[in-house]
Amino acid sequence: MTDSLDYVRICESCPPADGWGPPVTTQTTLDGVPYAPFSKGDKLARMADWTTEGKDRERGGRMQYNRSYRDQQVYGSSHALTFSAPAAEDESSFSIVSNTRDSAKTRYGRGAVFTRGRGQRGGRGDARNPRGQSQRSGPGGRQGGGYDRGGRGGGGGRGGRRFGWKDYDKPARTREASIQVRGDWHLLEEIDFNRLTKLNLDADEGEDLDDYGFLYYYDRSYDKQPVKGAERKLTALDRSYYSVTASSDPVIQELAERDEATIFATDNVLSMLMCAPRSVYSWDIVIVRQGNKVFLDKRDNAALDLVTVNENAADAPLEAADGNKDVINQPDALAQEATYINHNFANQVVTEGAKVDMNNEHPFYNASEDVDPPASKAYKYRRFDLSTTNDEEPLNLVVRTEVDAVQKNAISGEDQHLTIKALNEFDSKAQGSGGALDWRSKLVTQRGAVVATEMKNNSCKLARWTVQSILSKSDIMKLGFVSRVNPRSNEKHVILGVIGWKPRDFANQMNLSLSNGWGIVRTIADMCLSRDEGKFVLVKDPNKSILRLYEVPNGGLERYEDGEDEGEDEGEEEAEE
Repeated sequence: MTDSLDYVRICESCPPADGWGPPVTTQTTLDGVPYAPFSKGDKLARMADWTTEGKDRERGGRMQYNRSYRDQQVYGSSHALTFSAPAAEDESSFSIVSNTRDSAKTRYGRGAVFTRGRGQRGGRGDARNPRGQSQRSGPGGRQGGGYDRGGRGGGGGRGGRRFGWKDYDKPARTREASIQVRGDWHLLEEIDFNRLTKLNLDADEGEDLDDYGFLYYYDRSYDKQPVKGAERKLTALDRSYYSVTASSDPVIQELAERDEATIFATDNVLSMLMCAPRSVYSWDIVIVRQGNKVFLDKRDNAALDLVTVNENAADAPLEAADGNKDVINQPDALAQEATYINHNFANQVVTEGAKVDMNNEHPFYNASEDVDPPASKAYKYRRFDLSTTNDEEPLNLVVRTEVDAVQKNAISGEDQHLTIKALNEFDSKAQGSGGALDWRSKLVTQRGAVVATEMKNNSCKLARWTVQSILSKSDIMKLGFVSRVNPRSNEKHVILGVIGWKPRDFANQMNLSLSNGWGIVRTIADMCLSRDEGKFVLVKDPNKSILRLYEVPNGGLERYEDGEDEGEDEGEEEAEE
């Protein structure tokens, strides 16, 4: 039988009519041998390809010329039946006997059906859903914006959000602000977190101005992994703890009178401002400008004094208003518990024997008034230069940092300063746990996974602790893992282990940028320095990733500083009327 290549040789000997190639003819046979129609644009090597016979025609689709079928011959493919060999005998009486189910295997397993719209990048399957309704009719126009009831994924177009099973029936949360904004407050600035993350300022390593207090030595026995069933219990020790704001600190007041800097703050407030883009819960900072000085303060019993739990978890703990009937696992109760654990853990892991005295005595302890002895704490006042160029006037910041303990270096024998913090586990199976592993069984075998989960669920808290360690120039940051004895009770706890990191290394693991934090501090300070003297309040919106800067009139914060409630004041006014 003459093949297609012999046909090409025959056609080459024919004289051309109106151009190159064989003449146009309606003849479908050559010397009694049928041949398939041809396309002048086909390659010689693909002149006849019968392997794609009717594949798309059987599916009801239409084969189009695109990248997937660029090298396949389409023209005349249906004529391949002409060259099929006739059956030698009747095969209608034969059948295949099999007891296995005829089911097509897919990469997703038996019965897996996923539909995606054409608008989604990398989509598979037809553009119509199983009901036969086109996705083009959605609110997104040609690239439909919804997802069908049986489909896996949603919005068409590039960058559309893909919905998962965790997003189904997720309750909408409305959190309350940390401070009630009054009607006479004047809004100055509204800053989105996206703008904050783009700020950048390279500050120096800082210099020590003076230090106060004393430090006990850290008990290295806590670094050893405890035997299962013989963990140490967390005990409450009566020690005096001080959280004095910047404007009330006598040392900072003295430094301000000596004109040592322009901005004054504590590490608690400064770390919150530097890690603002990671925060979820509402918080507020009181900014006081006196002359050419700016003080970053906090209110008494403010949200900054509490340690949050799973703030950044995808399914954070629910409030009572959102339907959480478990009282001890609500955000406020968990924050109180975590704060209690941190204070007692730092006091328990030190040995109250030999101590290291700083250059000056404790700045806040008064033996005649305070009943409990002071805790192991060193207050280091350090200065940082926030100037952007060498030509401008220096803009210095003084921050009061805290160090919790000291230990001997195993190699050099020198004293190393430590900051001691504690992570707490309430219930790995309860709502709001953030998919955390069981610490009792996984802390030894999968320590990396436990730490990675905590970095995800408590990103803001760990970032603040890391910034505080770097600001104080601590050598080691100790993290303790404390869990409840009984998940249903928040009164008794045990210490499951302690892990130490260098603060700079831990910041790199968390992708924490100090230059971005310094850029945020410099931006907020410039906003206040450009205004007249007075008080300002920087508030994190409870439900949005936005910071708002308000100008507060004289006496606008007295009710909060005195611990009075706005609702009580309104009730008293109504009673007087």
